[in-house]
Amino acid sequence: MISNVISFINDALYSYLLVIILVLGGLFFTFRSKLVQFRLFGEQIRVVGEKPSSGKNVSSFQALMVSTASRVGTGNIIGVSTALCLGGFGSVFWMWLIAIIGGASAFIESTLAQIYKKKGPDGSYGGPAYYIETALKCRPLAIIFSILLILTYGFGFNMLASYNLQSTFAPYGFYNSNVTPWIIGLIIAVAVGYCLFGGGKRVLKVTGVLVPIMGIAYILVALIIICMNVTTLPSVFARIFTEAFDLRAIFGGFGGSCVMYGIKRGLFSNEAGVGSAPNASAAADVSHPVKQGLVQILSVFIDTILVCSATAFMCMCSGIEPSAELSGAPYIQAAMKSTMGGFGPIFITVAMLLFAFTTLLGNLYYVNQALSHIIGHVPGKKLMYSYYVIASLVIFVGAGLSADLLWNIADLTMGCMAIINMPVIIYLSKYALRALKDYTKQKKTGKNPVFHAKDIGLPHDVDYWD
Repeated sequence: MISNVISFINDALYSYLLVIILVLGGLFFTFRSKLVQFRLFGEQIRVVGEKPSSGKNVSSFQALMVSTASRVGTGNIIGVSTALCLGGFGSVFWMWLIAIIGGASAFIESTLAQIYKKKGPDGSYGGPAYYIETALKCRPLAIIFSILLILTYGFGFNMLASYNLQSTFAPYGFYNSNVTPWIIGLIIAVAVGYCLFGGGKRVLKVTGVLVPIMGIAYILVALIIICMNVTTLPSVFARIFTEAFDLRAIFGGFGGSCVMYGIKRGLFSNEAGVGSAPNASAAADVSHPVKQGLVQILSVFIDTILVCSATAFMCMCSGIEPSAELSGAPYIQAAMKSTMGGFGPIFITVAMLLFAFTTLLGNLYYVNQALSHIIGHVPGKKLMYSYYVIASLVIFVGAGLSADLLWNIADLTMGCMAIINMPVIIYLSKYALRALKDYTKQKKTGKNPVFHAKDIGLPHDVDYWD
């Protein structure tokens, strides 16, 4: 019953409100910024390598890795597989569209996070809750956003990541649907708890090296599979665009259409406009807020255009027809096995282990930021230890719940975050756009852009940029 109620609310959200807000908002930012995601692509590559003024502070690249670690995860593998099975090949087009226009939304929200960031004992911090509170003078709305962020990343996304990870073991002979999910959930919960309580620095260090390697390996394997099935590409592209604009199928059942699933899974994957990545962006030490805004466009590109597309083409080129029965891990496992034999499912399991583990930890970083905002200071040890225990229990429970319920919970809380964040950044976008104009003006004169709040007529008191 709970799942049905949440599903009904989601259908209303994604059929009307979120489609309008995300698509029109992204288009508004795209045209007002004069196609910033395309126009300054070279600048995005250049600034990501800049080092902070102090070696101790967080660099743009480090902030990019935090947001990318949270973005690139189970949604890129299981989420895409689910979209193909339930929405068809056309959902890929709508994922691409959400990513392309979402890049502009990511630029605006991350630039605003930099403008309104706060000074802390260990550097800067901030995010949507802080620009809502500082610019709109509305702490209650900021607290509501922080609570939704905790529900989304601490509960919805982490339970779903735990479930998706254990589901990749289903093809193996030892898997028992009544027992194995709970055993794997317990192992994941213990491992995450170990890292949260400070004993896993070595594990985090090794994982931090392995995950970029795994990401590159994942894309390379996808390219190999595409090359092995290159003759299928024309028909695959034909199906993507034919099904994406099959109006009879779309409007005949919009709730289960390729548009709905493309938007849901695209948003779940790249999170542009949701208000998560700005929490990481605010920590970067840069000379101009626009620099971090440009860097976050890259994160959306890496997540959806590269990793999600890699999964989609591995599946679509395999010759395995998607169906509701194969939804999720079974489809990607079957597609990999048909092309690469027994190595395929093992590769997907290893990729999921690494991606899911860093996603779980990246999500909990956002939760930590939200807790700090709500209580007004860095949480004490007792509160943090209680939170670590709850976070680990949530991961354990998520492994054994229903996939439909978990997807619905994650979609609902994420949608509510976007409903708050998108109107706010639309309202405040004039300051991000003024900052962009200031940045390009300085670049034309050959300067390394440096930002001052007075140069854009910012009417709010901020901790930095004065």
